[in-house]
Amino acid sequence: MGSAKKSSNQARQARIAEMRRAEEARERRNRILTIAVSTVVVAGLVVGGVFLVRSQSDDSSSDTASDGKTSGKFVTGDDGVRTWEGELGRNHVTKKVSYPAEPPVGGDHNQVWMNCDGDVYTEPLDNEHAVHSLEHGAVWVTYTDKAPKAEVAKLAEKVKKTPYSLMSPNDEQQDPIMLTAWGHQRAVTGADDPNVDKFFEKFVQGEQTPEPGAACTNGLSK
Repeated sequence: MGSAKKSSNQARQARIAEMRRAEEARERRNRILTIAVSTVVVAGLVVGGVFLVRSQSDDSSSDTASDGKTSGKFVTGDDGVRTWEGELGRNHVTKKVSYPAEPPVGGDHNQVWMNCDGDVYTEPLDNEHAVHSLEHGAVWVTYTDKAPKAEVAKLAEKVKKTPYSLMSPNDEQQDPIMLTAWGHQRAVTGADDPNVDKFFEKFVQGEQTPEPGAACTNGLSK
């Protein structure tokens, strides 16, 4: 009889111990679940808040970003080169930038540059990508539909042979053919204008380059 009672007590204690283990396991699961849910909720609130702030920011601004850090004016030297005297922003932006010159000579720009390893483009470029190429020390040759086709073709051959240069049409500019480097610009009459070689010699990877030696490949191409 005593043995049976002892066995019954042991069984009961074993069940109690098992129930306690089960309860502790349940509490651990609940704590983990609570923490997980709380983390998800907090993360959702953070993401939602960021999205709301960004949405409000996007709604309050236009699709064109003003280049707030670009200020100054052009000063034309005796050699005919216009030099930007003032500040040129260098921030990476995702929106269109309103530049004070066409083509721009610098300023805030897209984080992806246009390939400028002697690249000749037959379509207009987004200024934001081309300005990044200027930051890398490239010379950008641009022309309008008023530029003689023969001169455009000869300039294209020069660009193709010149690393850190690129070329594209730009009907928004004032002169038929223009050469642009970071902070510098001039108009030329054609491929045989001696100022073309002078500009290339001075500004291809010239002293004005904010990021000398930076890549002109592995960027954007058309």
